[in-house]
Parts: sequence; structure tokens; C-alpha cells
Amino acid sequence: MASPIQQNLEKKNAEYSAQFNKGDLALPPAKHYTVVTCMDARIDPCAAFGIELGDAHVIRNAGGCAKDALRSVVISQQLLGTREILVVKHTDCGMLTFTNDDIRATIKDNLGPAATVELATLDFLPFPEVEQAVRDDLAFFREHTASIRPDTVISGWVYDVKSGKVKSIA
Repeated sequence: MASPIQQNLEKKNAEYSAQFNKGDLALPPAKHYTVVTCMDARIDPCAAFGIELGDAHVIRNAGGCAKDALRSVVISQQLLGTREILVVKHTDCGMLTFTNDDIRATIKDNLGPAATVELATLDFLPFPEVEQAVRDDLAFFREHTASIRPDTVISGWVYDVKSGKVKSIA
């Protein structure tokens, strides 16, 4: 039996697909850019950043982390022609609330010692300050000259989850 979440997916998708008329969009994003942002459920990147279907690649992960996104960004650039990267982190991010040791202790409590061993070398990439984390991610992309195109425009932003506004970070 399908869960309520699965039932909602099927219902909402039936409504969406009944009116869907954008099946002929090209595979590469029309505006040739990539957004790397957080998976936080309070962020709707398309609405907040003015992204229409087919405009851009939106890569989401915990904290909007450049290191996590690198594989996807390289594919986006090399195979699909994107030429700009926007790194967008946000206020009140969960990545500010823990350290690697904290999450390992939680995993051990929840899943047992075997899970702790399995994840012993995984860096969960928490950060203590949002604006500095944006700067660190910008530097990360700029330093990856072997995998990121040298002519790539890279910018950083912080999205305020309370106001919906973005702030440019240099």
C-alpha cells in the first residue's frame, strides 16, 4: 500500500501532467547557469531566484555545499554548456548547528556502532558561519581550474529565510 506521501505525489503529478506543455524544452539549460543551494525545505529556488523551467540547473544538497556539488557542476558545464555558477546558502541553516563529532554521536545513538564505523571518514561539511562558508565555496570552485571552466562567472549569495531576500557575498 502506498504511503500518504506517495499518494500525494501521484495525485499532484496527475494534476501537473494533465496541464504540462513543456516537453519540448532542450536538455541544456537555456540560460546556461547552475545554482548550488541548500536542500532546506524553506527554500523554493525557482520562485525565490526567478528560475523558469528549462532555465538553469539547480543542485541541492545539505548546506548548498560546493564540494558535494562538484560532480554535478562539472557535468553541467562540460556536457550541457553552463557558464555561470551561483552559490546560494541561507540564514538559519541546519549546517550551523552541529559538528562532525555531534552527528557521529547521533548516528551511533540512532543506528549503533556499526554505522559509526561505516561513516568514520565522511565529512558532513558543517560550517560555523554562513557568509564565510559562501566565500569558502567560491574559493573552492575558483581553485578547481582543472574541472571548472576558467571563464566561469561565479558568485555567492545568502538567502534570508525570514524575508526571502538575497544578499551578495564577495
